[in-house]
Amino acid sequence: MSTVTLPDGTRYRLRGGSPFEAPPGPPRTRIAYAAAHVVADPAAENAPGERAALDWDATLAFRDHLWRHGFGVAEAMDTAQRGMGLDYPAVRELISRSAEHARAVGGRIVAGVGTDQLPDGPSTLPRIADAYREQLEDVLAVGATPVLMCSRHLAATATRPEEYLALYGDLLAQSDRKVLLHWLGPQFDPALSGYWGSSDVDTQANTVLTLIKEHADRIDGIKLSLLDAGFEVALRRRLPAGVRMYTGDDFHYPELIGGDEQGYSDALLGVFAVIAPAAASALLALDRGQPERFRELMDGTVPLARRLFWPPTQYYKTGVVFLSWLAGHQSHFVMVGGLHAARSPAHCARLLQLADTAGLLPDAELAAARARAYFTVAGVDQ
Repeated sequence: MSTVTLPDGTRYRLRGGSPFEAPPGPPRTRIAYAAAHVVADPAAENAPGERAALDWDATLAFRDHLWRHGFGVAEAMDTAQRGMGLDYPAVRELISRSAEHARAVGGRIVAGVGTDQLPDGPSTLPRIADAYREQLEDVLAVGATPVLMCSRHLAATATRPEEYLALYGDLLAQSDRKVLLHWLGPQFDPALSGYWGSSDVDTQANTVLTLIKEHADRIDGIKLSLLDAGFEVALRRRLPAGVRMYTGDDFHYPELIGGDEQGYSDALLGVFAVIAPAAASALLALDRGQPERFRELMDGTVPLARRLFWPPTQYYKTGVVFLSWLAGHQSHFVMVGGLHAARSPAHCARLLQLADTAGLLPDAELAAARARAYFTVAGVDQ
């Protein structure tokens, strides 16, 4: 039976099925990374403030799912609950295990470098630099490409663009391979307000461009997550030759990846963890010179993405895991740090409908059975 009673009393029948063509390998015309979530160990405590415990088999199996669909894996990013339940010992092990698995299967992998081993709150610039260096060494040691993530500690401590330029410049000099920069806006993490030493986005952009132009030979690209498509296009057009724009815009990704006569964005997106089959099929269409089909497939996922990243946006991870459970990628809906309680049953009900409409819940009966169990616990009679 594939019918579910939703919190508003509606009886919803799931369609199920997966209408998407699987790609033969990674896309040729774009580079596409999916920021992957982690699967908690449901038998462990995993309460707020407790040490994170993961189900390693299920966590790595989900990365296999992404690699099979042609995506690179962006490991230990905010989608994996960096700063929201996943502590640094677990991060270090996650990166190590995923990098080893990537080598075994021939998968592309990048991994986040931050400062989350430090205590919460302001720090000092030397301590922040040391924390970054430690994590950079950890990522380089396992052969992954580093992503220099925005640091809450740096946002709370540095007040001038020059401080950012000096610290990032030292980190770039330390890396023995090209890195990705990461600009995550306060929509995704309010603690990052005022990053790059300013609250004015144009001033921030000038600082970022100064950094990139001074170190262009050490930077593969920048992931931008500001949810402002016009700003992304303008910044993309100002990048030095050879430096890529990786869109992190989970609202406007179809047009940004599709591009225009002056260029396009590659992608590093959390939403790809949910829409992988549809996005892979869309990128395959783009490879075949079918931009209209690309847009048709990608545009069909946007209503789900917009609901998934509904404010407060930083809790999108809860929806990612809920839909991973419904789609059969994991056996439970439990998250590290207790974050499975961060979205309401009404919100999850809408995600269920939109994911089903987008063709992303292949087994209707499995998804319905799990949704009925969830809504029953929430007090909805089935």
